[in-house]
Amino acid sequence: MEKIVSIKNASGLHARPAGMFVKKAAEFKSTVEVVAKGKTVNAKSIMGIMSLGLAQGDELTVVANGEDQESAVNALVELVEGGFGE
Repeated sequence: MEKIVSIKNASGLHARPAGMFVKKAAEFKSTVEVVAKGKTVNAKSIMGIMSLGLAQGDELTVVANGEDQESAVNALVELVEGGFGE
């Protein structure tokens, strides 16, 4: 399962929201990946997420495979669309 979402918060996916994203992804049993800018990274890896260097307006695809894939994708998309509470 996958969904495309755009970064809404002005500061992009910097350390704090990246940490929130990784923490949320780690709550799920499914494998979760982020595809952006031609790269695919493990959504449960802070270094992977930070390496994407995503800014406001950038699009990313959240991809999950496993028993709770739908919940994982929806929770992560909701987090991004909510601007990480910023």
